[in-house]
Amino acid sequence: SYRLESWMKGSHETLISAEQISERVVELGAQIRADHGDEEITLIGVLKGSILFMADLARAIPGDVQLEFLGVSSYMGTKSTGQVRITHDLSADITGRNIVLVEDIVDTGLTLKFLIRTLNQRNPKSLRVVTLLDKPAHRSNQVQVDYVGFKIPDAFVIGYGLDLDQRYRNLPSIEVFTPVTD
Repeated sequence: SYRLESWMKGSHETLISAEQISERVVELGAQIRADHGDEEITLIGVLKGSILFMADLARAIPGDVQLEFLGVSSYMGTKSTGQVRITHDLSADITGRNIVLVEDIVDTGLTLKFLIRTLNQRNPKSLRVVTLLDKPAHRSNQVQVDYVGFKIPDAFVIGYGLDLDQRYRNLPSIEVFTPVTD
């Protein structure tokens, strides 16, 4: 559809640089390792948005780190649908494991609340949450986030894994997206 294509060609400007992201990811990795001692950690990345953040974070955590992925969907374009559904489940049992759930962004908290409830039912030893971005302006669900990369204003952001209908994930920085208006 031509209208959607022209809207998606909006402008964007840098909110958080690639260098700032890199520095903060190293700090988060050190903090996560310090909180878990020498114990093995299983990172669970929420697909697809967290994949770049999770890859960098995994390399920033010394010691034993396992990787798992969980796919969920709650967005269409720039709007939340209000419903969360699992699109890809874990491939391993997490019973008794130290879990760190890796999110790209926490906005309303709907997805995170769903994931925390779902993962806790699987009896991990511990469950903590790390998010690259925290956008509290629309928070309608109270959720605990243990590690936050950056608090951001109420804006639609793309880059470093975050997308607009699967586009812009490959940008190295976090960008504020402004749609073209006719």
